[in-house]
Amino acid sequence: MSTLNYLDQLESESIYILREVAGQFERPALLFSGGKDSIVLAHLSSKAFRPGKIPFTFVHVDTGHNFPEVLGFRDKLVNQIEVDLVVRKVEDTIKTRKLTEPKGKFPSRNWLQTFTLLDTIEEFEFDACIGGARRDEEKARAKERIFSVRDEFGQWDPKLQRPELWNIFNGRIHKGENVRVFPISNWTELDVWNYIQREKIELPSIYFSHEREVIDLNGQWIANSEYAALESDDIITTKRIRYRTVGDMTCTAAVESDAITIDGVIDEILATRISERGETRIDDRVTEAAMEDRKKGGYF
Repeated sequence: MSTLNYLDQLESESIYILREVAGQFERPALLFSGGKDSIVLAHLSSKAFRPGKIPFTFVHVDTGHNFPEVLGFRDKLVNQIEVDLVVRKVEDTIKTRKLTEPKGKFPSRNWLQTFTLLDTIEEFEFDACIGGARRDEEKARAKERIFSVRDEFGQWDPKLQRPELWNIFNGRIHKGENVRVFPISNWTELDVWNYIQREKIELPSIYFSHEREVIDLNGQWIANSEYAALESDDIITTKRIRYRTVGDMTCTAAVESDAITIDGVIDEILATRISERGETRIDDRVTEAAMEDRKKGGYF
């Protein structure tokens, strides 16, 4: 009988998956945003391969609408763990591909990230891209395998997925294809926070309660930023808030909170019945199948 507790079991599974990626692929990358899930992946990668070098290039697709606290933390962490960081900007893709800049009060470039990501995969010939998506976040992500094959156009077909019985992961692909890998797929938001607490992992300050200027959008608090196109009747309010998930400033809502410690955050998660993306991600609410449609087109 196993003597590992559930966090040890999750950690062990994730490290096994990361080592499988290193063993099966020639040019793997880890998509790193500076958010809590990608920070946990960086921590797990250090555990999996130290004292050797982490065998993944870290990649950030920068929309240009990021929280400055997160970008600062990203740069600090990659320097600490001594990994190579590739940053590619959605703004450059818009100019190169002559894409249409999104409009509206809170214009999100989230969909346009797909083009930048696919161009980056082609530029560096990445054959595997590791990400921090979890099955509890959203129903389209719950459908996906841990090793998720994408065709030569970067597209995902939910009906063509490989079995993963007995934790056997098949990374065989044809030239031009790539695999998206989700090592913490079986974790929940609460698991992530309990692990962060146990491992004493540092996070960007926006995950904890702080005062910020926000605007009410149909009951959701969106950061007042230079990227918002405010109207004359919009009211800017200062609230004590924190972020459960980190995306663009234009598509991520905050939650009112007094949690300034990890214990406080865990207490709030235990009390809620809404997933982090369900409560805070505006871009997931465009249609009932918004996330799945984006994933089919190449979104992570």
